[in-house]
Amino acid sequence: MPMHKSRDFASLLQDLLSESANDGRDATGPASVSFDYLAVADELLSGRITVSDETVAAVYREASGDVDETVEALFEAARVAADPDPTPAELPSVEPEVISRELGLKGDIPVARLAHIRRAFAFRNHPDRVAPHLRQRALQRMQVANMLIDDARRRALAEARPPRA
Repeated sequence: MPMHKSRDFASLLQDLLSESANDGRDATGPASVSFDYLAVADELLSGRITVSDETVAAVYREASGDVDETVEALFEAARVAADPDPTPAELPSVEPEVISRELGLKGDIPVARLAHIRRAFAFRNHPDRVAPHLRQRALQRMQVANMLIDDARRRALAEARPPRA
């Protein structure tokens, strides 16, 4: 095939196909296997071909019974874990005195230390970090703690300012 002539794509393609035919290869492309989908569907529907036998079906039914029991046990465990009415003993207190003791807010505390106390308390008690049934309680605890820390911060800043003349 000479390269110096300017030719259109169709004639170039025709030359390539004729060269491959001369090489002894099939010019139509790779070999294909004919497959009659309708014949296969007819055989499956006729009943002469069985996809699974009764023993496989029995094993499947037996295994699905175990799955049902396992799923039911998992649902029961989830219901117990998400009990919306936990006992009062497991709920953390929202009383300001208790939270103040937990924060360690006594005496003069530097403002930088108060910021550290706030972060540490939030790390342990933030609503996004507790169990779902404790989130409302955690939100209340965070509000009370922030209020107490803000009050302590105002007192610390007021004491640090020089008196006005």
